[in-house]
Amino acid sequence: MTPADDGTLFASGARKDGKPIALIRGVQEGDAIAVEVDVYPSSQLVVEPLRRGPYRFETREAALRFVDEALLALEYLGCTVF
Repeated sequence: MTPADDGTLFASGARKDGKPIALIRGVQEGDAIAVEVDVYPSSQLVVEPLRRGPYRFETREAALRFVDEALLALEYLGCTVF
C-alpha cells in the first residue's frame, strides 16, 4: 500500500446511530508511524472533533495493533466500524 498524498498510510473510523464517533489515521513521520484520532463526543452539540494524539509507534505493525484494539473496543460499545 502506498501513502496517500497527505501522508496517510491507513484510516478507519466508527459510527454509532449513524453519527461519527471517531476517525483514526496512521501517518508516516520519519522512521515512526503516528496515529492521530479525531473524536466526536456524542454529548456535545458542536460538530468539531477533539483531536487526540499523535500516538507514535516504531513499526507499522505496532500502530495497526493499537488501531485494531481501539476499533474492537468501539465495536463492543455498539459502534459500526468502517
